[in-house]
Amino acid sequence: QVLFVESGGDLVQPGGSLRLSCAASGSIFSPYTMGWYRQVPGKQRELVARITSGGTIYYGDSVKGRFTISRDDAKKMVYLQMNSLKPEDTAVYLCELTDYRGDYWGQGTQVTVSS
Repeated sequence: QVLFVESGGDLVQPGGSLRLSCAASGSIFSPYTMGWYRQVPGKQRELVARITSGGTIYYGDSVKGRFTISRDDAKKMVYLQMNSLKPEDTAVYLCELTDYRGDYWGQGTQVTVSS
């Protein structure tokens, strides 16, 4: 079982910044990929960013150039620095971990971008 503690979601004005954090614990086997997805009611879950154990990074097209993902393997944490936030970034942001057994998901943290 993999457990997650996600934090950092908040209400922010357009153009603002937020930093999300996710700490994973439990039974985790290396190598593993960690990442962030986002979910808006009535829409498909969308990839925000993922980072492999080797440091390869993938970003969703809508966040390229604005968001930065990083990880700390010693702490089993993944971070998402979000800059130049837009109202369309409003969503529940879910932490995700993939190892050889499959995918594991956090409960999510709400990000709301509004003036």
